[in-house]
Amino acid sequence: MEFTHFNEAGLAKMVDVGEKKDTDRIAVAKGSIILSREVLEKVKEGSMKKGDVISVAQVAGIMGAKKTADIIPMCHNIFITGVDLSFEIDEERSAIDIEAVASTIGKTGIEMEALHAVSVAALTIYDMCKAVDKNMVIENIRLIRKEGGKSGVYQRQE
Repeated sequence: MEFTHFNEAGLAKMVDVGEKKDTDRIAVAKGSIILSREVLEKVKEGSMKKGDVISVAQVAGIMGAKKTADIIPMCHNIFITGVDLSFEIDEERSAIDIEAVASTIGKTGIEMEALHAVSVAALTIYDMCKAVDKNMVIENIRLIRKEGGKSGVYQRQE
């Protein structure tokens, strides 16, 4: 396998996807943020001073997906047909698990948008809770599944 983001001179380039066919594409990404038990309780109760942490992180994740090409230099600006995030509280680990599902119909994948959505949602949770806990850890952001395009289906084995 070769890297495609370099030109003949070895300099960075954006890959030309103009000749590729439009296909339905979907990507699922996950990640977690580990919080103190005190912060996790405040998030669950909705008692953080900055507001409803999960609702704000939901919107931030969607906005993050929409702005991916503005942040990741070689990422194509694509038409996103849908983005959804879900959040699951894991009491045992004192964590919030985040999942993003992003979809498009186009010439290139949507993995980066799903990964960026998870990242921005986790960073938003950190931002909204940092006054109480600066020891939070964002971890294990990864692609779970992708469908569409020439390479077909990828499914992470966990």
